[in-house]
Amino acid sequence: MNFRQLTYFIAVAEELHFGRAAERLDMAQPPLSRQIKQLEEELGAILFNRGRSAITLTQAGERLLTRGKTILAQLEDTKLEVRRLGQGAEGRLRIGFVGSATFGILPNIIRSYRANYPEVNLSLVPMNNAELYRALVSRELDVAFARPALKDPEFLTKHLMEEKLILALPDIVDTEARTVAKLERLETHNLILYPERPRPSYADMVLNAVEAAGFTAPLRLWCMDLQTALSLVAVGEGVCIVPESVANAPRKGMKFLNIEPEIARTELSVNYRLDDQGVHVKNFVAMAQKVARKSPIKK
Repeated sequence: MNFRQLTYFIAVAEELHFGRAAERLDMAQPPLSRQIKQLEEELGAILFNRGRSAITLTQAGERLLTRGKTILAQLEDTKLEVRRLGQGAEGRLRIGFVGSATFGILPNIIRSYRANYPEVNLSLVPMNNAELYRALVSRELDVAFARPALKDPEFLTKHLMEEKLILALPDIVDTEARTVAKLERLETHNLILYPERPRPSYADMVLNAVEAAGFTAPLRLWCMDLQTALSLVAVGEGVCIVPESVANAPRKGMKFLNIEPEIARTELSVNYRLDDQGVHVKNFVAMAQKVARKSPIKK
């Protein structure tokens, strides 16, 4: 029994008339009668009581009608689900991100994507760059927001925004009315760096920038992530060099100063596998780029 035969049977069973069923199916009556006869022979059961003036369903026919409608309904549901998955309207997307991305455009990207694809399940996982790299390689993630970009011949990278680095310091430090940081403070305050491992990382980019500006930052305090670094700044354990967007969410116990002249810029990118042709990733990356182009955060 195939789906075409089942469709023919249901039409006859609902009309209880071969002529009307044939008209409904847009076919001639003799081929329809032959298909029903072949179906009965294949199933080894009479499906219709054929009278001179009317036909009725046998018990076997009644059971096939009930089950057949369920089967066809499930088939249509399956077609719809597969079509929506193919369009990216349903399914799942696994997103990894560095902590600093949450202060910038990432929340706007997530909101915009959810608004356009509300039935796609998003899994959001904070990671450092090394973890993002490994997760993309092992296909545990679909896309990764990284700083700096992930380098691998199997990855595609789309640059979203570039921003300058600024200094986060405890609010108990007297800066008078200055809005510009003095990097000389790095000689006498702990420079809080993250992540501690693996290396190289964002921390190495900061150290290279500081040393290129002529400062050695001899006092260093290491931690594993941005949130911990900011907490250490807030309790007075040192200062930290962070992306400018981090200042968008003021925290109690700290303040932010510009660094002039600029010592470096940092770039946020979205990365995904070259061999990932899924529509979910394509839709998400396109949305990320659209939001980035419109974002006032972009420098």
